[in-house]
Amino acid sequence: MTLRSFRPRALAAVSLTAVAALTLAACGSSDDSGSDSASGSDATRTVKTAMGDVKVKKAPRRVVVLDTAELDSALTLGVKPVGATHADVTSGFLNYLPKDQVAGIEDVGQMMTPNLEAIAGLKPDLILTSKIRHGDKYAELSKIAPTVMTENTGYPWKENFQVHAEALGKEAEAKMVADGYADHVADVTKALGGKEKVAATEVNMVRFVEGADIRIYGKKNYIATILADVGLGRPAITDKAKDGFSYDVSPEKIDLADADVVFHSTYGDPKKSKETETTGGGLWKNMDAVKNGKVFAVDDQLWIQGIGYTAADKILGELHKSLTK
Repeated sequence: MTLRSFRPRALAAVSLTAVAALTLAACGSSDDSGSDSASGSDATRTVKTAMGDVKVKKAPRRVVVLDTAELDSALTLGVKPVGATHADVTSGFLNYLPKDQVAGIEDVGQMMTPNLEAIAGLKPDLILTSKIRHGDKYAELSKIAPTVMTENTGYPWKENFQVHAEALGKEAEAKMVADGYADHVADVTKALGGKEKVAATEVNMVRFVEGADIRIYGKKNYIATILADVGLGRPAITDKAKDGFSYDVSPEKIDLADADVVFHSTYGDPKKSKETETTGGGLWKNMDAVKNGKVFAVDDQLWIQGIGYTAADKILGELHKSLTK
């Protein structure tokens, strides 16, 4: 079965191209210049957020997103923001996002230090972010435009997506996306041999981080939810993860990351993140996963930083390809 056949029908149906073709009345795109009075977009709805109830336009047209998850959500739902922050990567917006979808989005600064003046200059009618990222800037952001914040990012990404969809007036499209993801998950699980076989395969996710210890990811983070949805097993070491997020080790303890399959990514310079040192060492080379050819380098921007259904769709395809080798 080809990877293309795993593309979920519902997700494809709400891609930017399809949404444009359907010409939905409340497309939410910055390119929509229709009359507010004609579309009824002057009306508001109340969205429950981490900062309390927030009134937003039923059909926001000028959306600014301040983190990668919110950018993934908006684009997945067919909404092209007028502005977005960039992650701390050389590629600007994350590289798994199609260039045509991010073209024309104004860069309003690094994710943790957004340029408030640049945001205000875009005259947004909605700002999407999270309390953990920008809770300290909520008062300032709220003076610019209604600001919808989720409590956190990462692990609760599916719940956060629903909040984003409600704020954008895209609940119907959100259901299609979630249903499409569920179909894709079921297809991958079946292709990998079914639930029993998949559950017997233990998988670890390792991240080399410049300026920090090596992370063996636990069960309460974005990528862990995708592995769990497919039904893959996780080694006992993941239960030691602090707050379920990660169990951090030095290169001298990397053998603790051994599993049936190991995926690994790198944030920052390979040498400064200890990737070069670790993967060139004896402990790494003697892991069963390495000796069995079951270690796969993956894109950090996609697997760790993306956080959303568009990223998840691509990750499912890569999981299928890797685990059927």
